Formats: sequence, C-alpha cells, structure tokens
Amino acid sequence: MEIWINPACSKCQSALSLLDAEAAQYTVRYYLEDPPTVDELDAVLERLGLEPWDITRLGEPAAAELDLATWPREPADRARWIEALAARPALIQRPIITADDGTAVVARSPESVRSALR
Repeated sequence: MEIWINPACSKCQSALSLLDAEAAQYTVRYYLEDPPTVDELDAVLERLGLEPWDITRLGEPAAAELDLATWPREPADRARWIEALAARPALIQRPIITADDGTAVVARSPESVRSALR
C-alpha cells in the first residue's frame, strides 16, 4: 500500500503510527514534494469513489486564491478541479491510502486506516 502524506499533518502522523503498530507494509509518498499527476488523481478518485471536490481542502489559502468554493460541482467541471489539485497539491485532503487490493481511503480516522488493512 501507499500513503500520501504531509509530514507536518497530525492526521498523517497518526495514520503512520497506526500502520506501524499493525506492522503494515507501506510506501510513503510526500505528495507536496512529489505531486500526483492528473491521471494519478483521476485513478485515486475512481478508487475512492469520490469526486475531486470531495477531497479538496477548501480552507487552504490556495483555495481562497482560486475561489474554489464558488466553482461548480458538476461532471463537466471535474477535469478543472483535478487540474487544480494537481497544480496545487496542498489542496488535496490527507492522508490518502491506496491499498494493493485496488481500494483507497481518505485515512483521517483510525477506523479508516484500519479499513485499508482489511
């Protein structure tokens, strides 16, 4: 499995601690330094069963700069959102775990982290 993290994020640190406590095998991706591509984001969203606006951190300064809160949330606007996330990865909710079985979770709670281990 792979986990996308921001090392300054307490939820990311909690997720890593839980993975370590469970002796899980995983790879860390520092997604601010190694941002996902548009294609990678599209694939992760498919695995999550979510839309890009569902994993967007609207409280970030970059969201205010882009006025993301006012962007339409329709299928026709999906590519625009994904491009914004790829260009400004700080907007991506974290941590995200992609499991080897093809599933993915936004791992903000211990329960969601554990669900990636099943």
